[in-house]
Amino acid sequence: MVYALQTGVLYGPIQSRRFGRSLGINLSPCGSKLCSFNCVYCWYGPTERLTTDATEHLGDLPATGRVLEAVESALRSQEELESVLLSGNGEPTLHPEFPAIARGVAELVERWQPEARTVLLSNSSGLGRSGVRDALASIELPVFKLDAGTRETFLALNRPADGVRFEEIVDELSTLEGITLQTLLLDGEPGNTSERELDAYFELVRWIAPAAVLLHSTERPVGRSATRRVAPERLHEIAHLGRERTGMTFHAYAA
Repeated sequence: MVYALQTGVLYGPIQSRRFGRSLGINLSPCGSKLCSFNCVYCWYGPTERLTTDATEHLGDLPATGRVLEAVESALRSQEELESVLLSGNGEPTLHPEFPAIARGVAELVERWQPEARTVLLSNSSGLGRSGVRDALASIELPVFKLDAGTRETFLALNRPADGVRFEEIVDELSTLEGITLQTLLLDGEPGNTSERELDAYFELVRWIAPAAVLLHSTERPVGRSATRRVAPERLHEIAHLGRERTGMTFHAYAA
């Protein structure tokens, strides 16, 4: 089962276990998926446009003015929000105008919904792109994906576009302060819960030193019979182990 793709610039408000009552902003094409990853578990299904360069899809991307107008209208009319999410049908930092959009959204949130947080949900592949790192200063809660402790598991689970390098992602993450890591755990094959994989993963978490780590698992079939959801009790067990092994803050979000 897959979720329907977002068909507009905005979606929600939704009730998120991690981020509370949230308004979503889709910076990808409406009705299709544009991403630098083709994760085996993605609830939006396979990536139709697997790329690290969105310039060839400019005509399908929402213009900066359109995004900010929609966001302002929603923020002015919505009841109190807890978060405004930069996310959508793929990787938001692929949008060539992501830095300007991120800064504009943050300004609008501060003006109309000052109690809400601006949240980025990113797969971490855009950190080397011009302007993306600087734009993080505008985002209260930057959340970056790290699903693997080893390159081989990264390739098997996240199935990135050509040119995406696991080692470069980890290096970029290690230079950022105050970020949150988000990890989706899966049992089976491919999976990332073996003792060997968790050992490598915790080593990377200790090196990156994030403000927090959010652990969760899929809540739906992923189209691969050999890949399975991690049971809630195991999810909490891994979070506890992560705290012990790294000294970092881990939160487990189980259905």
